Amino acid sequence: MNNQTKTVKSVPSHKTGTREDWLTARLALLKEEKELTRRSDELARRRQDLPWVRIAKDYRFETDEGKASLADLFQGRSQLLVYHFMFGPDYQAGCPSCSSIADGFNGFAVHLANHDVMLWAVSRAPLAKLQAFKRRMSWTFPWASSFGSDFNYDFHVSFTEEQERHGESEYNYRREGLAIAATPSLGAAQCAAMAGADLATYSREAPGMSAFVLNDGVVFHTYSAYSRGLDGLWGMYQWLDRAPLGRNEDEPGIWWRLHDEYGQPAQNSGCCCHAAEARV
Repeated sequence: MNNQTKTVKSVPSHKTGTREDWLTARLALLKEEKELTRRSDELARRRQDLPWVRIAKDYRFETDEGKASLADLFQGRSQLLVYHFMFGPDYQAGCPSCSSIADGFNGFAVHLANHDVMLWAVSRAPLAKLQAFKRRMSWTFPWASSFGSDFNYDFHVSFTEEQERHGESEYNYRREGLAIAATPSLGAAQCAAMAGADLATYSREAPGMSAFVLNDGVVFHTYSAYSRGLDGLWGMYQWLDRAPLGRNEDEPGIWWRLHDEYGQPAQNSGCCCHAAEARV
């Protein structure tokens, strides 16, 4: 891990108070945090209460162990979580934002696997590209290639050239134009360069996650989330939301990189997932 020391930025002025002032304000905030926690618990129950939809199509994947069906990805568990990782066939590297989310997978994938849940990343890039990038990032979680499959298209995280030409797609449960290619000011061009793809090619992928259950040999789709619905999975942001300056992103562009590129000259001023929010 690169722990290179950075120049300390000046901190903006902020109100101060006594310990008693702080405690009064903290207790008021605690009440609201508890309400949010209870609301989050209720939303989790509602997610689990969604109707299951049987998967009729025979999706096929390439994995480190060979060809696999969607049912094979469960590996003896009853539940499967898939992170739709932005890595198209013509990318040379993974999306930097998806990569920062995936940096946390190594730690908890083993816990999920021992709690009846398999976690996989799935991307359209050929398996050899995924394996090479996985080695570079020192990741151990399972990653499957859906190259040649309809899987990404059916779950609305990949888009065809025709959809791009006509400016229509479905993302985050809305049908609207592919805004990334049309709005390079959002930084998509820089992210495309970071992934080693041209803007049009880069913009045909988007982030998301999907959940599945295996019941009596039948796979059902239970849940999917996209765009800001992935915030809770982005571990670094959960910590930043509790830091004194929060996300601290007033300056244009992004501050994160692939974790082995910190300390190198910044070449990018945009973000794939922020750009994808144009579709929200």
